[in-house]
Amino acid sequence: MALDNDTVRNIARLARLDVPDNQLEKYSGELSSILDLVAQMEAVDTEGVEPMTHPFDATLRMRADEVSEQNNRENFQAVAPNTENGLYLVPKVID
Repeated sequence: MALDNDTVRNIARLARLDVPDNQLEKYSGELSSILDLVAQMEAVDTEGVEPMTHPFDATLRMRADEVSEQNNRENFQAVAPNTENGLYLVPKVID
């Protein structure tokens, strides 16, 4: 799938990235290659293939779920600029 410069410019705007005009051609080719790879992977027949979490058949050793440290939340929050009900209050950063 070939992307044109306008599409790459729009993607950059949506991602809030500043892509100089002289690099649009480069990113257009790279993004097109990625989309071609995704199309190839979608074309593979995966019928009957079970999902796996790891390529090796290994089981993880489990440990007992026990508390190993004391609760220091109040000590940590004592030096925090702003907390409320055990939570850290931070300024809003997303519109």
